Amino acid sequence: MSSRIPPVLRPEHPSPRSLAGFVQEFGIDYRGSLDGVEISGVTIGTGDLHPGDLFVGVKGAKGHGAAFAAEAREGGAVALLTDAEGAELAADAGLPILLVENPRLALGEIAAWVYRTREDPPLLFGTTGTNGKTSTSYLLEAVLRQLGLVTGLSSTAERHIGDLTIVSRLTTPEASEMHALLARMRESGVRAVAVEVSAQALTHHRVDGLVFDVAGFTNLSHDHLDDYADMEEYFRAKLPLFQPELAKRAVVCLDTSYGARVVEEARIPVTTIATIGHATPEDVAGADWTVEILDSTPAYTEFRLSGPEGRSLVTREPLIGWHMAANAALGIVMLVEAGFELEAIGAALDADGGIRAYLPGRTERVSGDRGPSVYVDFGHSPDAFENTLAAVRQFTAGRTIMVFGADGDRDASKRHAMGRVAAEGCDILIITDHHPRFENAASIRKTLLEGAAQAQHQPEIYEVSPPEAAILKAVSLAKEGDSILWAGPGHQDYRDIEGVRTPYSARELARAALREAGW
Repeated sequence: MSSRIPPVLRPEHPSPRSLAGFVQEFGIDYRGSLDGVEISGVTIGTGDLHPGDLFVGVKGAKGHGAAFAAEAREGGAVALLTDAEGAELAADAGLPILLVENPRLALGEIAAWVYRTREDPPLLFGTTGTNGKTSTSYLLEAVLRQLGLVTGLSSTAERHIGDLTIVSRLTTPEASEMHALLARMRESGVRAVAVEVSAQALTHHRVDGLVFDVAGFTNLSHDHLDDYADMEEYFRAKLPLFQPELAKRAVVCLDTSYGARVVEEARIPVTTIATIGHATPEDVAGADWTVEILDSTPAYTEFRLSGPEGRSLVTREPLIGWHMAANAALGIVMLVEAGFELEAIGAALDADGGIRAYLPGRTERVSGDRGPSVYVDFGHSPDAFENTLAAVRQFTAGRTIMVFGADGDRDASKRHAMGRVAAEGCDILIITDHHPRFENAASIRKTLLEGAAQAQHQPEIYEVSPPEAAILKAVSLAKEGDSILWAGPGHQDYRDIEGVRTPYSARELARAALREAGW
């Protein structure tokens, strides 16, 4: 399992810092001798330990990280930072101990100091919302590249450092990993970074110690209610990104009603954007920027972005669906808010025929020129299903076939809605498994089928497990002119089954099924 977990990216040439200087800088109480001790990295896990690290012992749900202090010392850690409880657990570990009240809360500021990420920082763009975070981040980064900058990216799917690409572990890495990543980017000459910021990242302080030049908000809809008590708590988990501690200014999309609430709650300058035909007429009229869809084809969506003082541009993004154009427009306005000229952006995009971006697993067409069109998508919420199905249906002459499953040990409250929305939007529905984790896969499918039964429109419905068989079934039912949307797995190359990451690629399985069927 561990061999399939991507590595943490760190600077290749760290610049050690004095532990005594660290204690003085932060005014931290300590036990033991600091003489001659230098720290060159920070980690909260022994699995990512490097010689010279400051090991941070954080109390978790199942135990205290400081209990592993002796193991950390054997792995090369030179000091421990923890709370009073952790200090007692690690008293005999043989490390100097630095004491803070809340190690996780302190982690971002500490990592920023150790990795010097506030010295000559790159432009930082952070995007949050239920859907569209990844797409906005990729599209924004693509425009930056087209403007000639060396770029970085941190998303659910991948980390980019210039031309280097690494598969991601978490949507937003731990604060210690985030600052190490930025330090590595600095070594590679990266001047602008797009970061996908999840609600969980904000709740767990994973972006602490960063100040984004521009924060972006896409939308909010039903998701993650396993982590948050209700939609109100989930909404409030997003708000720290729109405070001066984490961002200088923001661009907020008004396409969902939560956008206006973000504007009300933000304590930084805010620019607004709305999509004609999807935001309310009142929000479109009141927005600083508007997005108008001009043309939609299977190869691109063309849109006009119009803003203050008569400024506008017309361009294309390489994905289907109005929502992808809205994401691209949000990213462009974020760049304008960071100081880029709209005219320069327009000229760069015109020269390339639009935004040149590849988004792994985001309505990604994996089929060839013959046979049914097959799309693999990462969407895993009712709202994402609705938008993506509508986009696929728009370019489908025949029937729309949908394949999906739901995550186990995650927000079960959205499963009925996922089943219902999927059934409403397709002609044939195949319900299968995704990441069952430690939950019973058949029980998950049963709940999804119950939701599908609530739909006013009833498609043909099949229950097929495992997903390897489900995609074969979908392709066997498909004809020329039909489309298959396989929602959920997207870019991921594994399934989580009882804690084991089992190798699995929806893209490769779909292509193999098409070949087997003669397409």
